[in-house]
Amino acid sequence: MSGPLSGIRILEAGHMLAGPYCGMLLADLGAEVIKIESPEGDIARRLSPHSVGPHNAYFASLNRNKRSVVLDLGSAEGQAALGRLAASSHGLLTNMRPAVIRKLGLTYDSLSVHNPRIACLALTGYGLDGPYADRPAYDYVIQALVGIMALTGDPGAPPVKCGYSAVDNSAGIMGALGLVAKILEGKGGQIDVSLFDTMLSQLNYVAGAWLNAGESPSRYESGGHPYIVPAQIFETADGHLALFITHDDFWRRFAREAGRPEWLSDARFGTMAGRTANRDLVIRAVGSLLRTRGTAEWVGRLAPLGIVVAGVERLEDALAGDLARSHDMVVSIPTGDGDLAVVGNPIRFPGEPTRYGPPPLLGEHTAALLAEGG
Repeated sequence: MSGPLSGIRILEAGHMLAGPYCGMLLADLGAEVIKIESPEGDIARRLSPHSVGPHNAYFASLNRNKRSVVLDLGSAEGQAALGRLAASSHGLLTNMRPAVIRKLGLTYDSLSVHNPRIACLALTGYGLDGPYADRPAYDYVIQALVGIMALTGDPGAPPVKCGYSAVDNSAGIMGALGLVAKILEGKGGQIDVSLFDTMLSQLNYVAGAWLNAGESPSRYESGGHPYIVPAQIFETADGHLALFITHDDFWRRFAREAGRPEWLSDARFGTMAGRTANRDLVIRAVGSLLRTRGTAEWVGRLAPLGIVVAGVERLEDALAGDLARSHDMVVSIPTGDGDLAVVGNPIRFPGEPTRYGPPPLLGEHTAALLAEGG
């Protein structure tokens, strides 16, 4: 592999999403990622009803550019092989419960006898230690516990889950950052990243308002911002529009283009403070205006003025659109059974194209890797 992490070897004892996503990010950047699987394999190999040949679409979206080795880590032979691989590796990552991580010898305390400079990342629900440590955790329950569901949706409606696996993906990114930092330090050691802590940290300014001023977070209709008005989703004549007017200069541009010069001199509309204090009035007026034209027309008129605006698109529209195409964000990976379509890596280095290889078959590289280890 080429890339800034070329020459770095990472062992991944991961399954489903958070761990494999972490490993794939590192592999895309050039690291050699060896996926350690049980004889049954990562459950994600069987999760999706969609496949290209032997490649399950869910698994393929999270495991490209890796090598697969099958080890029974519950056996003496599997532990010996793990030790040999660890001796030549810079890091290890896993996303299991703490008791399982310790039982299978996937901690720094266990692996440092083979390599004192190895960095060991544990991605867990609630941390390696603490009162919740060995509770099972998935994206859903973390969103519930940390307050995300209570923050999402319209006022008075039931709590709502974020529409994608925000927790698992965020933890994978945070884990990759922590693992690379520890490898760069060069001393080896344990890294402890929990899904709960990751998402709590991402509620930064919302949590800060409560911690410093006792302001309890509220839901605002149509995803409205707590401090900026107008900044939310609006209905148009033929769809929906996301409009985010961050300061008064953009408001003046918007009002003039919309044919509402009276909004500039009205104290309730003309300043950010006035609009925030009169949220309901402003939202009703802007909403009534935006419903008079279609989404594409509003975007065509407002975007050239520097106003932050976009139509609310479907995923399939985004994947097929000019923006994704211009950034090479939809990638085709050839396999012997057809091409796999995947979403590309968002980190780009101009002049250095990212290489995308297929996901490994279960145990595809076992013989070669174990022979290499002696």
